[in-house]
Amino acid sequence: MRTSPAEERPTLSAEQQRVFDLVEGTRKHVFVTGRAGTGKSTLLNHLSWNTEKQLVISAPTGVAALNVGGQTIHSLFRLPIGVIADHDIEQNAEVRKLLNTIDTLVIDEVSMVNADLMDAIDRSLRQARQRPLEAFGGVQVVLFGDPYQLAPVPGDGDERAYFRDHYRSMWFFDAKVWEETQLEIVELTEIHRQHDDDFKFMLNAVRFGMVTKEIADALNTAGARPAPTEGAITLATRNDSVNRINQAALARLPGRVLTAKAEISGDFAGRAYPADVSLELKNGAQVMFLRNDSEGRWVNGTVGTVTKIDSTVWVDVDGEVHEVDPVAWEKHRYSYSPESKQLTKEVIGEFTQFPLRLAWAVTIHKSQGQTYDQAVVDLGSRVFSPGQTYVALSRLTSLEGLYLTRPLRPSDIIVDQSVLAFMRRALRR
Repeated sequence: MRTSPAEERPTLSAEQQRVFDLVEGTRKHVFVTGRAGTGKSTLLNHLSWNTEKQLVISAPTGVAALNVGGQTIHSLFRLPIGVIADHDIEQNAEVRKLLNTIDTLVIDEVSMVNADLMDAIDRSLRQARQRPLEAFGGVQVVLFGDPYQLAPVPGDGDERAYFRDHYRSMWFFDAKVWEETQLEIVELTEIHRQHDDDFKFMLNAVRFGMVTKEIADALNTAGARPAPTEGAITLATRNDSVNRINQAALARLPGRVLTAKAEISGDFAGRAYPADVSLELKNGAQVMFLRNDSEGRWVNGTVGTVTKIDSTVWVDVDGEVHEVDPVAWEKHRYSYSPESKQLTKEVIGEFTQFPLRLAWAVTIHKSQGQTYDQAVVDLGSRVFSPGQTYVALSRLTSLEGLYLTRPLRPSDIIVDQSVLAFMRRALRR
């Protein structure tokens, strides 16, 4: 059990306390869900400070891991990026030792974890702990998240074909491990982020895809006000919108733009680059890190301010200035054979660039888990992912902080049918 300052020990509601007691007092695998703002993060924080178990916190992205003081899943388990399927999982002595010390594994923002990754976590723990017949190698798994929010990101055509052949859906709850062990589902119902009952009601309607004309009119009327010129981050569906906003903010800074060109080898065509090919910076630019640092000084999603640009870039993160060097990303390609139902993987290219990008605006996907007093929601020409609109709107603490670049349309409200089916099954238990 860790000792923490009083301000880091949140007071739990009665329903949060019941979930804490379930996790702490049993070995059950638990999925803690609930609408945005129901205190899932508060409960997780309380659990991390007050548990008597050897508990490890992880998350699928650097931003989510940073928010909960944890480590990314891929970094924790040393797993490769992409579909892992039945390929061998390499583990050195250090990783095996670490995984053998865990009593409880917490995964936050689990809605972004796909079924293949969930099964890889299961296989990693069985392998490291030499308990091949026991789900998760005997480790208790506690999941936090809301499947009505963002879905796992699908890969290329071969990866999608693999999921179609091997899984009911890409979602974590359709992983094969759950055929062997039970997942207890607990839904938090008290909303703590928003205090306006009308706004809570509107968000719930968006969550379940039950938005009436009256609700849409209320959201659109509030969002139609002119946005403030400073202090409101923009949440956009598309990377190109985010890039346009960031470029305009960069142009407003004094001084000249300095550009770092990426070095690209092999084949990097087809999917988006992991960083800008031409990274334009100025002193004073707000930037986000795109890779975890091997020394732990930052993670993917850390935001800082550029203080100096030379052959390297210096970035201030919470008052501490770090020198940042370029890093290399490897691109892999998967080939899938429907006959053998096997995936193979090879390195086909490298991309080397400073692991930074401008950050006055972020994609809705990267905002998951964040809370903002005010934000400009830019849904672009269309919403293309289930839960996208709900995630964007539910980042806000109140309706007064909402600014829309265009009115909401019925087509903006998308709910995944796999999620509806899973939650119906869960509530019947």
